Amino acid sequence: MSKVIGLFPTPLMKLDTFVDSMMLEQISAIARQGQKSSNSATDKLAHTQMISADEHQVLKQLKEKVGPHVASFGELLFAEKRQWTIKELWLNVLDYGGSQFMHTHANSFISGVVYITRSHSSANTVFRKSTGGGEFIFRNDVPVGHFNSDTWVLSDVAAGDVVLFPSYMLHGVPPNEGEQRITLAFNAIPDQLDSLGYKIKFQ
Repeated sequence: MSKVIGLFPTPLMKLDTFVDSMMLEQISAIARQGQKSSNSATDKLAHTQMISADEHQVLKQLKEKVGPHVASFGELLFAEKRQWTIKELWLNVLDYGGSQFMHTHANSFISGVVYITRSHSSANTVFRKSTGGGEFIFRNDVPVGHFNSDTWVLSDVAAGDVVLFPSYMLHGVPPNEGEQRITLAFNAIPDQLDSLGYKIKFQ
């Protein structure tokens, strides 16, 4: 008997239709009415400034609603229950033809995306393996399978879905061929980490 074991997998948590339509409408209004700046690479993608959840009641409610899932995902990552804080939020408005280059989120451990509007299939979030991996240098590029693919595309994304992933994961959005796409992104940190007795605390 033979079996395949996936060593050192990278977790990603998806919460389907997690945010209700009333909250989505309120957050969408914040995105459209708030002051935004264009992305450095394209004027078809705009971001709000960092927002404190306490500035808007609906964002405060969202933070409280998603908080236990962030903590659960954090326990999965670090094998220990910790207190987690969503330290910053911002909204992204992606128009037709816009895209987001591959990037990671610094100064955080868990990142999340809340899909405020439906995402056209062309503009679903793409995750990519780190370019510093230890793969074979000469490899077979024709068939793509679970263990040799460089990218993974989040499919079947609906308004109200939430995705949590480690902040170090490369991710981006291909050119949007559909209607305006609005997402809310956030970063979270634990209260502390302990490495062999050396504790570092975060505020």
